Amino acid sequence: MTAMGTANGQHIGQSLKRKEDPRFITGQGTFTEDITLPGTLYCAFVRSPEACATITSIDTEAAAALPGVRAVYTGADLELAAGLPMAWVPPGVEVKTPEHWPLARGEVKHVGQAVAAVIGDDKYAVIDATEHVVVEYEPSQVMVDPEEALKDETLVHPDIGTNKTHEWGLGSEDMDVAWQEADIVLERRIVNHRTSGAPIEPRACVAEYKGGNLTLWTTTQIPHLTRSFLAGEMGLSEDHVRVIAPDVGGGFGAKLNHWGEESVCCFAARKLGRPVKWTETRTEHMMTSHHGRDQIDHVKIGVKRDGTITGIQCDIIADLGAYYLLLTPFIPSFGAFVASGCYKIPRVRTNIVGVFTNKFPTDAIRGAGRPEATHWIELMIEQAAAELGMDRTELRRKNFIPPEDFPAEVAVGVVYDSGNYAGTLDKLESKLDLGALEREKAELREKGIYRGIGYSTYMEICGLAPSRVVGPGGVGIQAGFWESAVVRVHPSGSVTVYTGTSPHGQGLDTTMAQIVADRLG
Repeated sequence: MTAMGTANGQHIGQSLKRKEDPRFITGQGTFTEDITLPGTLYCAFVRSPEACATITSIDTEAAAALPGVRAVYTGADLELAAGLPMAWVPPGVEVKTPEHWPLARGEVKHVGQAVAAVIGDDKYAVIDATEHVVVEYEPSQVMVDPEEALKDETLVHPDIGTNKTHEWGLGSEDMDVAWQEADIVLERRIVNHRTSGAPIEPRACVAEYKGGNLTLWTTTQIPHLTRSFLAGEMGLSEDHVRVIAPDVGGGFGAKLNHWGEESVCCFAARKLGRPVKWTETRTEHMMTSHHGRDQIDHVKIGVKRDGTITGIQCDIIADLGAYYLLLTPFIPSFGAFVASGCYKIPRVRTNIVGVFTNKFPTDAIRGAGRPEATHWIELMIEQAAAELGMDRTELRRKNFIPPEDFPAEVAVGVVYDSGNYAGTLDKLESKLDLGALEREKAELREKGIYRGIGYSTYMEICGLAPSRVVGPGGVGIQAGFWESAVVRVHPSGSVTVYTGTSPHGQGLDTTMAQIVADRLG
């Protein structure tokens, strides 16, 4: 098979028309919103306008009496064996974790928190019915500034007693040596604001409970994990739970969670004996689909006069919001594993403090911790070049890990297997008419248009991290990080491949076909 694959390697690396595209561009894809089962009911949520408040009363009587409304649920009605999960924490630390339920129980901690769910026959009527659920709130003081939150003068969770969720660090212990060896030490405060994933397709799910078995269709990046968590919440064994990810219109981390809306729909489907469907609005997505970034970085870099970097340190204040989702406390830690960037820096340190605020939780969006690290590393490289009066590409070249060093172990203990960063920059510059760009920049400036030319290198962790980091004996992340597949060769000579990898826009139908075609010839 190997020899055959080598002889017929005509597919990987070729520019091919994607297998999945015809059905997408002709409107024949099957997304979660396209799935409507016989007897489907619809769900809409009543959401808090308050960022921090006690719920003094919820009156559902008027909404429940409306034609076509089958049920109105509050947090007290939701009979689940467990709340929403938080799965991963930085290794070796205890993280203070509040209870997190799909519907608020007695209090709300952020704008948009779901307080009640209305289930009915028509998807528009249930939205109208939410206006008839009367909720009375007693507002409390709100905390939205993570630096102020660390003073613990206003607590997001008074029962926990502090807004500091945890502290964690990685890297060199002797950073004072780096500053002593430097001719110049620069310090900057850098803010990386909140972002929203905003995929083309919003979140959606359809739940059906029949004959003791639960099936959930959901727009997700993690069908396997969702199945496990739903089984625990619903008090079912996993063999009675099936989660199906149909076509997914983009993820970017925004669908890398198990959501309370999924739990509510599954509970309602079992309670009412009918399928239940929910599709979020764009407003709901911006409010209550997890956010990314939102950290304040206090960064320090040491450099010698000749441009040699002696060390870099980042002290991160990470705004985690009011609750946790699956990865919330861990996300800032991903940046620590790439804190050396593409550079040969002898001493590197990252210190992280997590903070509660009255905001929706943060989690993985577009790179999950690594873009944040790239942001502060590259800003400090630019700052150092300006301070030294040195060309910024020259400073980068001077400090790149040279090709002959690979495999290279960097200061944080991660081994980079290969790389040629100077070669990559050479290739960029060969394609770039920098003189023309500078002239264009000057011409535009005369017209009052300010345009800059920026450079950035990027060290990424693919597949989450190298096996030596996340595998046995690594940082202790609580997951298997393995994959499975089944390849069936039929009597006709055709081949069918089943894989647990769940695509959400990457074109994996085509990719898998290319791999198998080359392998089997």
